[in-house]
Amino acid sequence: MATILIADDDADIRDLVEFKLASLGHDVIAVAHGAAAIDACRASLPDLVVLDVMMPGVTGVEVVRILRADPATAGLPIILLSGRAEQSQIEAALACGATDYLTKPFSPRELASRVDAILTASA
Repeated sequence: MATILIADDDADIRDLVEFKLASLGHDVIAVAHGAAAIDACRASLPDLVVLDVMMPGVTGVEVVRILRADPATAGLPIILLSGRAEQSQIEAALACGATDYLTKPFSPRELASRVDAILTASA
């Protein structure tokens, strides 16, 4: 299966996403903040990245911009997770280069479906 990087400062959400994706057979790398996500992406080049938008230090949107600016990581599919469901927030996240945007609370089944669709499209 795929290698998926998860970055979320909320340990409960991080554990839930990690458990769901690992139960589907994916290798999961879980980190707690944006700077660690950037380092892990550069070190391991995962097949997909799942980022929380609101993290201390480097936000998920900033991580997207940094990854898109680096030729080695520019093509990584990225799903942003956020508690903010305003259309303007979603549009801004997609405009900065996110592949998809999922609002919290989310269904683990919905996340799995979107991960599968993105991985299938990028294969």
